[in-house]
Amino acid sequence: MLTRRSFFTMVLLSLPIAGTTAAQDIRVAAAADLKFAMQDVAAQFETKTGRKVDVTYGSSGNFFSQLQNGAPFDLFFSADIDYPRKLESADFAEPGTLYEYAVGRIAIWTPADAKADVVRLGWKTLLDASVQKIAIANPEHAPYGRAAVAALEKAGIYEQVKPKLVYGENISQAAQFVQSGNAQAGIVAMSLAVSPGMKDGKRWEIPADMHPPIEQAAIVLKNSANKDGARAFLEYVKSETGRATLAKYGFTFPAAAPPAGSPKN
Repeated sequence: MLTRRSFFTMVLLSLPIAGTTAAQDIRVAAAADLKFAMQDVAAQFETKTGRKVDVTYGSSGNFFSQLQNGAPFDLFFSADIDYPRKLESADFAEPGTLYEYAVGRIAIWTPADAKADVVRLGWKTLLDASVQKIAIANPEHAPYGRAAVAALEKAGIYEQVKPKLVYGENISQAAQFVQSGNAQAGIVAMSLAVSPGMKDGKRWEIPADMHPPIEQAAIVLKNSANKDGARAFLEYVKSETGRATLAKYGFTFPAAAPPAGSPKN
């Protein structure tokens, strides 16, 4: 006969251990410019290891605020190295895990049927009468937005185009504004300009010396529930295969350690 005690023992044994499934997932907060590159890298890692990577995309500045308030992530891939540095200084990061994984690039992007030919006109595209709205990421919390403003200022056209600017919450949303026709041109991350949904458009790469370098870095977070998994995924990003994938999406690398076979500027 089943006793009351043995019944409850069976019930407890049949329940999943709290947090076991969640702990197997590697929770990543990633800058929006990584959307397609990170999907590719994560899929490779999952195939290789069987470990699931759950990625949330957004602006680096917003993630920075959320992580200071205990947002439940294991890894933070920022589009601005300053955010991970600040988290490390404030003891929110696992010591020794900060890693500069890439340097971002920006481009002016227009749809394929745009009246102004950005490949031929470059900066002049943004001054063309057919371009009434120019999408960029919000420079208040998005590194790509700050780079866009800096480049426009150096080109000497910021004041002229300022009334045309529309701001996406992050660089992915800015790109969506141009894709949807809500803007006729945008200054977007090269990693998005070469992505499947945008590669058929026209683009003109903004010279790297027109803006401060977009140094991008990652950290393992101190409150991570899956530090082993987080470290393993970060090591995969550092690997030759991981870096080659990032290079495929237009990222370059710190001058001190260029990856084998990566494209040169």
